[in-house]
Amino acid sequence: MQHYSLLDLSPIPDGKTAADAMAGTLDLARAAEAAGFHRYWLAEHHNMPGIASAATAVLIGQVAAVTSTMRVGAGGIMLPNHAPLVIAEQFGTLATLFPDRIDLGLGRAPGTDMNTARALRRHMAPEDTFPQDVQELLAYFGPAAEGQTVRAIPGEGTHVPIWILGSSLYGAQLAAFLGLPYAFASHFAPALLEDALATYRAQFRPSAYLQKPYVIVAAGVCAAPTDAEAAFLRTSQQLAFARLRSGQPGKLPHPVDNIEQLVPAPVLAQVNQALSCSAIGAPETVRAQLGSIIDSFAPDELMVTGMIHDHDARVRSFEIAAQVLSELCRTPVAV
Repeated sequence: MQHYSLLDLSPIPDGKTAADAMAGTLDLARAAEAAGFHRYWLAEHHNMPGIASAATAVLIGQVAAVTSTMRVGAGGIMLPNHAPLVIAEQFGTLATLFPDRIDLGLGRAPGTDMNTARALRRHMAPEDTFPQDVQELLAYFGPAAEGQTVRAIPGEGTHVPIWILGSSLYGAQLAAFLGLPYAFASHFAPALLEDALATYRAQFRPSAYLQKPYVIVAAGVCAAPTDAEAAFLRTSQQLAFARLRSGQPGKLPHPVDNIEQLVPAPVLAQVNQALSCSAIGAPETVRAQLGSIIDSFAPDELMVTGMIHDHDARVRSFEIAAQVLSELCRTPVAV
């Protein structure tokens, strides 16, 4: 494994505001850079009371401004919600302001419910244009072609790295076909992780963007001085996920001692399965669990994420994870 990175959903804890969440994101980003994280990604979600990263490009710019060496980007932008030219201009602007530090991860899900998706888009096209939209974006970031009448300014010539994100075989096949790096959302949908990685690696075609396959595997992490404290802190994310699955999204709940009494057993089992690609516990426990994930899937990079109600505990969790992962990494090779 070459690098370790961080995915921040900019959670809004119960009792706090979106302004608090964004301030927490900027503070966490500073701590992440100091801890040696290679990249820091934010994700596009809409109409979610517990997530403050809806205007993803804006928040990426703020994170890049308070850091200096860490790569910053989207994990990801839900491309069906946007015209490729608009995204090219946004990320071209970011890449112009912060050269060689901006990443653009792309997903084809709406990142929200369908009513909100309709509100985001002026027209809901029935056809899937994701592959064509990705290639259009790649062209905008390259040099202008002869006779090209539509250009991304800023954006043209910035060569912003594009990643394909996915939780199924579709993204793996597309990333392999286009010769792009691939990130799998195993932190909440691990079922097809092994098959997707095998598909991507077997079908990968070298390109002008990438000569050999490069994979990010995402994993949840909740680290604390003791296993018991980590398990307690993690109940916030379990509760939030259970409520989301039950159609009741909200702010990130306070942790609880009795989650089994608050969430029906079948729902809790589904939640735990969805969040099973994770490491929860004291440093040695987290080391063993993250080491097992790395040994099983051989990612080029591991990206950790985690929702903890208390900000200081959340920062501490990622700092513990960074210390563990720095010992698990091989000699870094930049991508």
